[in-house]
Amino acid sequence: MAMQLNTSELDMAHDSVMKVSDWQSYGYDSGIQSGVTTTAHSLRGTADDGDSDYTKKYTTTTTTTTYAHGALPEMESQLAMTRGQRVRAAMFPETLVEGTHILSTQTDPSQQTNVQKLAEPSQMLKTAIVQLINYQDDAELATRAVPELTKLLNDEDQVVVNKAAMVVNQLARKEASRRALMQSPQMVAAVVRTMQNTSDMETARCTTSILHNLSHHREGLLSIFKSGGIPALVRMLSSPMESVLFYAITTLHNLLLHQEGAKMAVRLADGLQKMVPLLQKSNPKFLAITTDCLQLLSYGNQESKLIILANGGPEGLVYIMQHHTYEKLLWTTSRVLKVLSVCPSNKPAIVEAGGMQALGKHLTGSSPRLVQNCLWTLRNLSDAATKQDGLDGLLQILVTQLSSTDLNVLTCSTGILSNLTCNNGRNKALVTQDNGVESLIQAILRAEQKEDITEPAVCALRHLTSRHPDAELAQNAVRQHYGIPTIVKLLNQPHYWPVIKATVGLIRNLALCPVNQGPIRDAGAITNLVRLLVKSHQDAQRHTTASSQTYQDGVRMEEIVEGCTGALHILARDPINRCEIIGLQTIPLLVQLLYSPIENVKRVAAGVLCELALDKQAAEMIDAEGASAPLMELLHSSNEGIATYAAAVLFRISEDKNADYKKRVSVELTHSLFKHDPGAWEATHSMQLEGQPPVYSDEMEPGYPQYGGYPADMPMDHMMEPDLHDMVDGGYPIDVEYDPMLRQPYHDQYNHA
Repeated sequence: MAMQLNTSELDMAHDSVMKVSDWQSYGYDSGIQSGVTTTAHSLRGTADDGDSDYTKKYTTTTTTTTYAHGALPEMESQLAMTRGQRVRAAMFPETLVEGTHILSTQTDPSQQTNVQKLAEPSQMLKTAIVQLINYQDDAELATRAVPELTKLLNDEDQVVVNKAAMVVNQLARKEASRRALMQSPQMVAAVVRTMQNTSDMETARCTTSILHNLSHHREGLLSIFKSGGIPALVRMLSSPMESVLFYAITTLHNLLLHQEGAKMAVRLADGLQKMVPLLQKSNPKFLAITTDCLQLLSYGNQESKLIILANGGPEGLVYIMQHHTYEKLLWTTSRVLKVLSVCPSNKPAIVEAGGMQALGKHLTGSSPRLVQNCLWTLRNLSDAATKQDGLDGLLQILVTQLSSTDLNVLTCSTGILSNLTCNNGRNKALVTQDNGVESLIQAILRAEQKEDITEPAVCALRHLTSRHPDAELAQNAVRQHYGIPTIVKLLNQPHYWPVIKATVGLIRNLALCPVNQGPIRDAGAITNLVRLLVKSHQDAQRHTTASSQTYQDGVRMEEIVEGCTGALHILARDPINRCEIIGLQTIPLLVQLLYSPIENVKRVAAGVLCELALDKQAAEMIDAEGASAPLMELLHSSNEGIATYAAAVLFRISEDKNADYKKRVSVELTHSLFKHDPGAWEATHSMQLEGQPPVYSDEMEPGYPQYGGYPADMPMDHMMEPDLHDMVDGGYPIDVEYDPMLRQPYHDQYNHA
């Protein structure tokens, strides 16, 4: 019966092989007998749907048809007997005896069997299970060992302490045992105490390494903080061993980043005094972490900034910017300098150390965050560097930066140029020669009424157009590059008074060039100036005393009154402009300004009236407004400019008066203005008879530095160029706090075993 059953099985096996052969003759393979996986059947009944080699590949590799009728049971028996070995080889290859041959069912090297497909996930599962077992073992081992290791760390024998520290250090490297350590306050306290008291370098290395590993977890940071670890770590910053220094500074860095109260604890432990000398080290990664610690400690804390200064911090930081190339180090260092650049005490120290040049060399780098930090720092320092030499290269780069489409770059570049050209003739000439005028005009056009770009750009143009050998070149360049309409347009509403103030001063400078007078008039500047004069005077009149002045956007309205009147003074030199000013009914207001309690306003008002009085009709209008009385008073002013203008106006008014009036005026002039120079009156009288404008020629400026021609770098006395954009000028961000996006926590970790 058994023999018959076996014969039947052989017949069935033979039939199945024949069926497989039939299927394969059509290009199909079920994979049941051959073990080969097929693709989806063709809808056309053939196997040429995109793979012409399909039939050939499978018919040539199939070996099941070559076995003799009697060999099939033996083959199947072998495969069945080795199935377990194949599974074990896939899942647990390490259990096989070396050299063992495993019968494979794979017939095509490019096609994996099912067992082979399961091998990789099986290995992953096995690894995960092993790790879980080991994790549990590590945790249990550490939990049991912690009490005993804590005792050993407190042992009097330093050899025992060293060995215990080494064991704990090994445990701290594994996550499971590390968690057990940080959950034991006694253990953490023992490590801190050992680190603080040991004189053995190896023990110090192990204990700092332990705290370094624990600081990767918030729970570990809290344990270190509560155990008094910060003062101990600060003490380790004096260690001569590099690895100890690295573990200590990285642990403190993690604490400063993530542990509340750590900053104050580091400051109280004199951490800054220990960190600043570390700037002399040469390892760039170590320096990157150290400088970031300094930034975290000094940000928003004036005392910390002064401690850094007292310990030579600015010099060390500038040296790093000059000599290192590691981008992350340069970035973290620039962040510290940016914070220090708002400190009045640190500013000059950074500039004297060569900070402007060191920061400027990185403006053309490929790191946007570094360029941005350098620009903001230069912006903050620039008001302290107006007399600094050796900035030629920086000025050229800044002019180039004005073509940027980045608004932050434009804001910084215009601000730096505005400050560096203030009262510095050499810098003005360099920027003018480098096509700075055209670049600034283009920046104003691209700013689209963004005041933090427009104001410094206009201030820079105001500086470039006065008091240096190329000033006239700059004045002409503004006109040639179609800048006058753009500038005059800034006088229109809505008013942002810092921009108005700067623009009025620039128009005054441009009007010094006779060729510009017509284009300025054609752009509507005179009408706008008169309108602004009336508005600012009305606003100022709301407060009747000089001690209670009207501020808008941080600008005194009296400054706008002074500036507009000064600009009209220069524009009135042109006869056509003079007629337009008279036609706008300005004389009553100008006469009223002679009574102003502010000396500068009196001076510029007298100056405009002096120009207008060249027109006889205007002189009569001035007299009709009762100007003689205040002008007589101004003859006795201690300000020679005011007295001179008043004398000139009175002289012109008296031309058509009777002899008694002329005599009285003559006596007043002789006794007040010209009492020290009796011949001056005759000289002035002769000039008038020849039709010359006696007091208003530019030759008066050298003799009268406070004359209403206002040397444009000096305030008129406040209008022209005192506006170094520092902390008092609210238009510019000075500290890193200006933009919270620039103040991103530094999360980079440097992991060392």
